Amino acid sequence: MAEPNRSKDRLALSALGLFAERGFVGTSIRDIAKATGLSISNIYHHFGNKEGLLLAILKTASERLLRELREASDQPGTPMERFKKLVQTHLQLSRGLRKEAKIFFLDEEHLSPEGYRANLTYQRDILDLYREHLLALQEAGEVNFKSPTIAAFNILGVVNWHLRWYRPEGQMSFEETSREVTEFILHGI
Repeated sequence: MAEPNRSKDRLALSALGLFAERGFVGTSIRDIAKATGLSISNIYHHFGNKEGLLLAILKTASERLLRELREASDQPGTPMERFKKLVQTHLQLSRGLRKEAKIFFLDEEHLSPEGYRANLTYQRDILDLYREHLLALQEAGEVNFKSPTIAAFNILGVVNWHLRWYRPEGQMSFEETSREVTEFILHGI
């Protein structure tokens, strides 16, 4: 029998790849078990069901993203420097979390109401972090918003959409496009 945590990690990693490639609906419990060489009962034991596995993946990615965004944006500096660091870090982290981001946006509709609420909590935490930084910019007189919440939604839309259209084989590197996106956000506010 495989070591419990190792089995759980293998299942999550395998499911991540399959969900990103085939989608949540297009991936069966059997597909995940077969890809890991583990029995279906391992999935039920560790995650309860396929949705539990999806939520575990989303939770791990969201917690990592939020933790690293907070660490990066809590560095010393002006409100604008800290906000710029937040955006740059988000873009860089998103590069490493492409599969997670894909299932985050494409498979959310397949969650149960309880799963959707759990996923929404992760999204709100990230939104709140952006809103907090935008309020600091406003208090510093750097920007003037009627609604920092709407501004945060728009900025997150730009950051997240970058993941959808960026192609490594394109004319610009990830770093170049990230700089362009960051500059657009900073000068658009």
